[in-house]
Amino acid sequence: MPDSDFLQMRGINKSFDGTQALREVDFSALAGEVHAISGENGAGKSTLVKILSGALQRDAGEVLLGGVPVELGTPVRARRLGVHAVYQEFSLVPHLTVAENILMGEMPGGGVLGLVDWARANRRAEEILQEIGFVGIDVRKRVRQLSVSHQQMVEIAKAVAVRPRILILDEPSAVLSQEELDRLFALVRQLRQESTLILYISHRLDEVFEVADRITVLKDGQVIGTVRPQEADQKQLIKMMVGRTLGEIYPSRQPPGREVMLEVNGLAKAGAFSDISFSLRRGEILGMSGLVGSGRTQVARCIFGAEPFDAGEIRLEGRPVHPRSPRDAVREGIALLTEDRKRDGLVLSCTIRDNASMASFESLSRWGIIHRREQEARVREKVQELDIRPPLIDRLARQLSGGNQQKVVLAKWLMTQAKILILDEPTRGVDVATKVEIYQIIGDLAAKGLGILLISSELPEVLGMSDRALVMRQGRLVGEYTRAQASEEKLLASAAGVSQ
Repeated sequence: MPDSDFLQMRGINKSFDGTQALREVDFSALAGEVHAISGENGAGKSTLVKILSGALQRDAGEVLLGGVPVELGTPVRARRLGVHAVYQEFSLVPHLTVAENILMGEMPGGGVLGLVDWARANRRAEEILQEIGFVGIDVRKRVRQLSVSHQQMVEIAKAVAVRPRILILDEPSAVLSQEELDRLFALVRQLRQESTLILYISHRLDEVFEVADRITVLKDGQVIGTVRPQEADQKQLIKMMVGRTLGEIYPSRQPPGREVMLEVNGLAKAGAFSDISFSLRRGEILGMSGLVGSGRTQVARCIFGAEPFDAGEIRLEGRPVHPRSPRDAVREGIALLTEDRKRDGLVLSCTIRDNASMASFESLSRWGIIHRREQEARVREKVQELDIRPPLIDRLARQLSGGNQQKVVLAKWLMTQAKILILDEPTRGVDVATKVEIYQIIGDLAAKGLGILLISSELPEVLGMSDRALVMRQGRLVGEYTRAQASEEKLLASAAGVSQ
């Protein structure tokens, strides 16, 4: 690895509406280095890399590449300088094919008429995917037909296709399976060998320690320090991020009650899952794990009325219910926090107030008119209860950090007085300190008598939070474990179909 800084960012300042997001940030990195940037939500990580990629303009400071000051200006200008970014929010064009997205602006022509040579285009896109180890994606498919994980892989392929000098990966693994994550890490190591500088942002500290050469920690818009993984451990990094040591990550809890609140019997949906049966008791946290594509999310969506099911029965507090829409489910007392909060959970252009009360408009309305005073009082109560920051109910959802956005989605469902709360990847894309807060909130809700179905790809989360754990594989329930029986090895073996 070279010993001279290829990238230097000096004295970077950035504020939004009077809030200082970055304060005198000095950051440097080497060519051929994987440099992780860590910190809590709102620490300034994304703001810093968006300035580097030209998506945001700095208020003060300078950026140097190879010792030469540069003006990044716009994403187009940054890309011309070799800086390419893959953000959490996809920039793909859904109605175009995989090949068109990967080769956008570089489609091969077919002669004097300037027509696209589709055979060459598809072949070239396949070559790019194969070169970087992302196999099994049909380049002729439209992007909207792909799974979220395959869309993420296409987004990465699009950025890597031009062999950037700097590649920014902002939470690239949030939607990837373990196999896909292994492919990503292999690609990162390959690019490092080619002297590409990779800036890697992830809330998953085990990933950071596995892939990074150095780690820079931001807190409250300032650099706290830079360490090498060999010289620090996760506890030290967490202390740098939050300014204190964290106690027990998972809250202590009392055993749940005996009353069965939710029963699912023989639920089936063609092509997704079959013969799903389980029960959920009052005050219980029931974990559900399984590999990506195992059918967990589809089960949740059918219980919530977002998708129809073909067979089976759902019973709530002993009586049969058949939600035909999310509105029906909400009226019955069932809520679903979806795995993609930005797509399905929030209207980013609306305020905290309107997002938090969106599912409760009927109870807040008189003769079709929203009672504003009652709305604001109830939203403020939830903002205080969940410690949403900043506690400004007129702040737009898109201006919040990922963890606070997730709390707003929780507030929305808690305002409906839900009895059953289905949480699909509730801590995806949030930092470790916010995870602890969300775990405490979930524990408190269970203590108040809610039945909680917790769906998660993170096995420590399932084990740490659940009273019982279910495992799904290829659309079927293949395991059920009590808290005393469950272990990572057992859950993984069940999910992978390995006999124990």
